[in-house]
Amino acid sequence: MYKFCFGVDLGGTTVKMGLLTVDGDILDKWEIPTRKEEKGSMILPDIADAILKKIEERGMDKEDIAGIGIGVPGPVDSEGVIYKAANLGWDVFNVAKTLEGLAGLPVKAGNDANVAALGEMWKGGGAGHKNLVAVTLGTGVGGGIIINGEILTGATGAGGEIGHIHMNDDEVDACGCGNKGCLEQYASATGVVKLAKKHLASSDKASALREGEVSAKTVFDAVKAGDSLAKEIAEEFGMYLGKGLAAIAGVVNPEIFVIGGGVSKAGPVLLDYIKKYYVEYVFHGSKNAEFALATLGNDAGMYGAAKLIIQE
Repeated sequence: MYKFCFGVDLGGTTVKMGLLTVDGDILDKWEIPTRKEEKGSMILPDIADAILKKIEERGMDKEDIAGIGIGVPGPVDSEGVIYKAANLGWDVFNVAKTLEGLAGLPVKAGNDANVAALGEMWKGGGAGHKNLVAVTLGTGVGGGIIINGEILTGATGAGGEIGHIHMNDDEVDACGCGNKGCLEQYASATGVVKLAKKHLASSDKASALREGEVSAKTVFDAVKAGDSLAKEIAEEFGMYLGKGLAAIAGVVNPEIFVIGGGVSKAGPVLLDYIKKYYVEYVFHGSKNAEFALATLGNDAGMYGAAKLIIQE
């Protein structure tokens, strides 16, 4: 019977690593730098070395270790093949099998946003649910869809890319993905700033937002202070995200949406704006879906990666 597992969250700057019990208790966590030079060829050897050192340092028996789960920033299929990770310099190859060969332990790999969703389902805001959509509102909009406790990966690991649902035919600016009118152009941290600038330019209303830096944080701080222009910005943000999540619900019918990422630090007020429009647009069969804030923060990917390897 296995006692331990490793969870690895591979980011563009650092690799977050954790040693956990199979029940999900963190025994140790640490970070190593992500060495992207030479097309990222040193990243997996570095991870394997760090894990093998930790096993040696703690005098652990490999037979007690279920294996290593790893979340990576790119589309990963159910076999552990990554379909390019541009910011790591990686092309198409099998991450799971490569790391398995280096570490001598079983490995399962998944997309980082999907893996974070699994973490929130296991030990975070979605605990107690098996059907959920996790939404990460950061620089972009990431997503992870869990159906019956399993990550929905799709054919090439691109399932759950909710930030690129098309929302606006009239958009003239291109999204980072190359298309125009994507959800993340309105619902991400940068999207909220874009909406704010539009409202500030088209209105003469007095607002605290005219006095300093405009960010997702300052917008929602102003909302909480009763600023009427900030509330208009939050309404438009809520309309885009609520409508987008209603579309997703029509396909996957989740029990709960778990909202995380930097923008979610605004707290419960954020959920109020999203729910208002979600309920307006969603098919009645999904109207009762719950909304919760993510609770694991930067550890979500580590927990989810560990869960990947110990799933029944």
